[in-house]
Amino acid sequence: MELELILEVDSLAYSYGKGPVFEDVSFSMKGGEVMCVLGPNGVGKSTLIKCIAGIFKPAAGSVRIQGEDTQTMTSGSISKKVGYVPQQNETVFPFDVLDFVVMGRTPHLSIFGSPGEEDMEIAWKSLETVGVEHLSDRTLNSLSGGQRQMVLIARALAQEPALLLLDEPTAHLDFGNQVLVLETVQKLSASGMSIVMNTHMPDHAFLVGSNAVALTGGKLLACGPVPSVVNSQIMSSVYGIDVTVRDITDINRKVCVPCGSGKC
Repeated sequence: MELELILEVDSLAYSYGKGPVFEDVSFSMKGGEVMCVLGPNGVGKSTLIKCIAGIFKPAAGSVRIQGEDTQTMTSGSISKKVGYVPQQNETVFPFDVLDFVVMGRTPHLSIFGSPGEEDMEIAWKSLETVGVEHLSDRTLNSLSGGQRQMVLIARALAQEPALLLLDEPTAHLDFGNQVLVLETVQKLSASGMSIVMNTHMPDHAFLVGSNAVALTGGKLLACGPVPSVVNSQIMSSVYGIDVTVRDITDINRKVCVPCGSGKC
């Protein structure tokens, strides 16, 4: 059975006052795929995520979610289809975790509506999906960085989106919590969720990605299946350093690492 086309990004461009951040970015994805967006700092990875989420208005091009152009949709309509998890901010209000996740139900409520029993059940199920239901009575500001990230993902899942956008979900996390987040991405993808994920680590694409996008100099350098994008030539060009991609037979996967002492 042909999978549904969830996201179509067509010739997208975004500009700040002095010039383009990126231009002519195009890619698409189907249900259950994970798209890893790679590139150096300042290249526009987070800006691209915000354009897809409808937070920023593109200077040119279009974004379609399940065939519907986001520029013709209200913010509430977009929020029913797109779950957005921003980069973590250390300023955290002391909401109870369950109450915070229930906020993800807002797009489905009327303007003066309150969450009902079904909304509470969906919020609880979202916590269970990411494995943090035991934190439901805790406050956000009492959680570790890794726990807080999982709660942020749960809130986005409570929107019941077709597409999940993760803006550098492993940033500022220790190694163990990075693995936990990546395993959650794998689990969600296996359940049919489509995910766009920004990351500074090309190796993450081998761990969770179906496809990858490489941005550099405001342009789309490469897009396609992960092995066609995360290779020595493209990654060296993207990051401006010598990079090698090697097969590690013991763990049956590829790794992307910088070359030691400039030698690969």
